[in-house]
Amino acid sequence: VQLQASGGGLVQAGGSLKLSCVSSTSIRGVNYMGWYRQAPGKQRELVADINIAGSTMYADSVKGRFTMSRDIATNTVQLQMNSLKPEDTGVYYCNARYALNRNVWGQGTQVTVSS
Repeated sequence: VQLQASGGGLVQAGGSLKLSCVSSTSIRGVNYMGWYRQAPGKQRELVADINIAGSTMYADSVKGRFTMSRDIATNTVQLQMNSLKPEDTGVYYCNARYALNRNVWGQGTQVTVSS
């Protein structure tokens, strides 16, 4: 399985970006697809995920601003990020979590929000 993330970039505070992650295999049976981020000097943290039933969960820091979606037909998950803040800056990683806690990570895409 390979995950290819894209869509990062440089944006001013208040702006928007949309991240995409395409899986090389079907995401239909994946327990959770998630977006994580890692800011410089900080641990990687969960931003949002979507479970096998299609229910989403968001970190408190992004609720109301970020929206995660999936398209099973194209094996894609996306993260729409609105009202971006400088503290949203970091490398964003796509993750697929399978049964028995098997994890697959994408290569990461840089998001930089300037103040």
